[in-house]
Parts: sequence; C-alpha cells; structure tokens
Amino acid sequence: MRRYLPLILLCCSGCTHLAQDQWTGRDKAQHFISSAFLAAAGNAYGERQNWSEGRSASFGLTFAVSLGAAKELYDSREGGSGWSWKDFTWDLAGAATGYTLWNLGH
Repeated sequence: MRRYLPLILLCCSGCTHLAQDQWTGRDKAQHFISSAFLAAAGNAYGERQNWSEGRSASFGLTFAVSLGAAKELYDSREGGSGWSWKDFTWDLAGAATGYTLWNLGH
C-alpha cells in the first residue's frame, strides 16, 4: 500500500488545470535529458555511499521521478502552465534511460 500512496495523493491533489501541450517539442527534450541526468547522478551518489546496487538504482530512479513530479505539481498551481502528463511521461522515459545508461557504463 505504501508504494501506491504517492500515486493516490497525486491523483487527489486537486491540480487546478491540465496543460494543453504536444508530445514533442523543446521542453520535452529538456524533461527527458534532465531526468536521465538526475537518475544517473542519483545512481552515482548511491554508489559513492557504498549502497547496494539495488538501493542505488532505486534512489536514482526515485530522485529523478520525484523531481519531475514536483515540477509538474508546481506547474499545476493557479497561474502555472498546468499539469502535463506528456511532460511526466518524458520524465519517466528519461529516468529509465539514465538508469540504463549508467548501468551499461559499469
């Protein structure tokens, strides 16, 4: 149940509005690249802390996805551009790519 609590809270957070954006664009590349970098950096941090491989990977992915979700929550405030599931999807794809590239490099 604890695993699903953030998702439940996100769905019930009362976002004021959703973004009306496209699947492609400059901001989507920025979401992808930044999430990939954050996931790899989180993995590296865990490795430097001598954590297990699984814990480092979990931290890296959680770190990247959490920051992506926080950005979308910030955007969903009144006066913001709105929550974008498309941006969040690019964040998830970037985090998975960063994790994969980090592990391929080791």
